Amino acid sequence: MVNVVFLHPDLGIGGAEKAVIDAALALKSRGHSVEFLTAHHDPTHCFTETKDGTFKVTVAGDWLPRSIFGKCYAMCAYLRMIYAAIYLVIFSGMKFDLIFCDQISACIPVLRWTNSRILFYCHFPDMLLTQRKSFWKKMYRAPIDWLEEKTTGMAHCVLVNSKFTANVFKETFTSLSWITPEVLYPIPDFSAFNKPVPTKNDDIPKNKRVIFLSINRYERKKNLGLAIEALGELIGKTDPKDVHLIMAGGYDERVAENKEHYLELRQLTEKLGLNDNVSFLRSFSDAQKRSLLHNATCLIYTPHNEHFGIVPIEAMYMRTPVIAVKSGGPLETVSDGETGFLCDQNAKEFSDAMMKFVENLELSEKMGNAGHSRVITKFSFDSFTNQLNGIVEKLCSN
Repeated sequence: MVNVVFLHPDLGIGGAEKAVIDAALALKSRGHSVEFLTAHHDPTHCFTETKDGTFKVTVAGDWLPRSIFGKCYAMCAYLRMIYAAIYLVIFSGMKFDLIFCDQISACIPVLRWTNSRILFYCHFPDMLLTQRKSFWKKMYRAPIDWLEEKTTGMAHCVLVNSKFTANVFKETFTSLSWITPEVLYPIPDFSAFNKPVPTKNDDIPKNKRVIFLSINRYERKKNLGLAIEALGELIGKTDPKDVHLIMAGGYDERVAENKEHYLELRQLTEKLGLNDNVSFLRSFSDAQKRSLLHNATCLIYTPHNEHFGIVPIEAMYMRTPVIAVKSGGPLETVSDGETGFLCDQNAKEFSDAMMKFVENLELSEKMGNAGHSRVITKFSFDSFTNQLNGIVEKLCSN
């Protein structure tokens, strides 16, 4: 048995959080001791496993600011993660043989004070997630970018979430050419999706023949407006009474961008005259998610160069086809023309793909079944568990 601590910045609701929780479930299923340490955990805005006793969660450093007058988010996030690492090493009293950290590598020098093995999961280089349009932004980011690259190289093992991210890692961290990160697809534990689908869901519009669904956080980088614009194109070709789009997304009142982008999407919907054809859902339970995916004709997945993308995997497991942007992770998960369609990121291509489901309702079932088979064959949780368990046991045996 290996004592594992997951060190994560914020245990909210998002793809990164789902990935580490599923990794924790995988290791726990193999008899390892697993717990979490985080800088923030809100029981009203988190995944079930972090509040129902499945894992012990310790919070350290939530008193530290998340920003300074609405600026310096990255610096504050780094400081919060470093503080959490100091707490783990010096004050927590936790037993750990391996520390699994992700998103922010700046904490690794602190973790190296111990004899524990350090596994860093790189969802995507942080330095690529922000723009540097001004001189002062470049000056502010320069030491942060240097620190990210330097400290990432201090981990005993680096994992990435897709072949796409592995290539970006190599191109971005040029001083770490000696590191070949191992690809570990963040496959979810599908047990929650095997539970009964609720028979009643008021989020599903009545008397609509075709229901499109978007699931993603309310963030501008997720390109969510594309789904609404594509629906606008589609309605010009078919009866508006036939189709509906549900925009379901992770939403946190603490995050200004979530609130701002939600309003932007509402305004776009009104501008295109789609108020009767688009509904919005801000955050949802596991049961609601199962129901949404079960009742949807097709999932619309709009991020460009998404690092991996958990939602298309979940959708295909639930026998829901996927229309996604032809880039990033979906190139590895969605089989174009078999389990859905891969399109350039423009409204016309997306609407053309959506029209195929309007014209042929049987296509949803056919592609949905193919998607389910693809997930079972290529993206099983058992394979994920075996691979991760092997990595952990090898690290801790050295």
